[in-house]
Amino acid sequence: MTDLPYLDAATVRRLVPVERAVDLLEGALRDGLDPEDTPLRPIVELPAGQLLLMPAAAGGYAGLKAVSVTPGNPARGLPRIQGTYLLLDGGTLAPLAALDGVALTDVRTPAVSALVVRHLAEPDARDLVVFGSGPQAWGHVAALRRVRPIERVTVVGRDRGRAEALAAHCRADGLHAEAVTAGPPTSADTPAPTPEPNPADTTRGGPGPVADAALAAVARADLVVCCTTAREPLFPGHLPRDGATVVAVGSHEPDARELDGALIARATVVVEARSAALAEAGDVIVPIRHGTITTGHLAGNLAELISGRLEPGPGPRVFKSTGMAWEDLVVAATAYEAWHAGKE
Repeated sequence: MTDLPYLDAATVRRLVPVERAVDLLEGALRDGLDPEDTPLRPIVELPAGQLLLMPAAAGGYAGLKAVSVTPGNPARGLPRIQGTYLLLDGGTLAPLAALDGVALTDVRTPAVSALVVRHLAEPDARDLVVFGSGPQAWGHVAALRRVRPIERVTVVGRDRGRAEALAAHCRADGLHAEAVTAGPPTSADTPAPTPEPNPADTTRGGPGPVADAALAAVARADLVVCCTTAREPLFPGHLPRDGATVVAVGSHEPDARELDGALIARATVVVEARSAALAEAGDVIVPIRHGTITTGHLAGNLAELISGRLEPGPGPRVFKSTGMAWEDLVVAATAYEAWHAGKE
């Protein structure tokens, strides 16, 4: 164990760029990996936050990612999310390497979203709205450009400076981009009447009132990506147009969500795995709890999507991600093999 190699963040990102990760994840699914077989992760509540433990085994390897989520850390100048990955030999369970867990998350999360967009979104999707201004927001912009001809990006964030910085980054990369921040409530913040069996399921607003410009951007967008810490829906569910694709990756708790029941009810909903979504994804659990949808409303999982067994309906398309351990394992194993080959 004293000689266990450690692959730092820069090494992980260099060895497995996001476009490579997209193909790796698709290849694993086409080779028969069943997302439903991945063990559900234990989430341990701690005084400072949460500890997430993510075990998986596939393709000759096993592994465990331990991730801490500490809401108070940003105020201390520390990362909200920290983590380490331990890669094991699948047969002997001997440790092979440790890897930067946050880098793995930063690579595989947008790669999974890009894989879904590759198979679910309209081929000519060019207009993207991103809720959030952190590493996942930029990661998703970069990843989605690999699979769709993105030209325009609207960044919606609570912090004006961070939103402007991300928009400037997008412009420097050749995109037309603008930043929008939360503004005062307006009549546009009130959803059009949508049948909802339980009024409690119409909660909206997310991190704060959404500006008219953000609402207009959502209404015209081809793609909407939600990468936030919001616990309540970010925008009214009637806004995304039919055929638009909405990706939500920010929440992993049954009582937290970025999308409202109105959107879920009118959308073709794809999840990584039904088992994981029904245990962790508040975006679908809350509408089920309120009677807005049933479990049968989930159209399919990742394996069913990429195999062509899933056909989108006439409304919007939604992908709800919670993050799964098999995705980390696929990327970690490839990074290790590339690193090991480079040492020979």
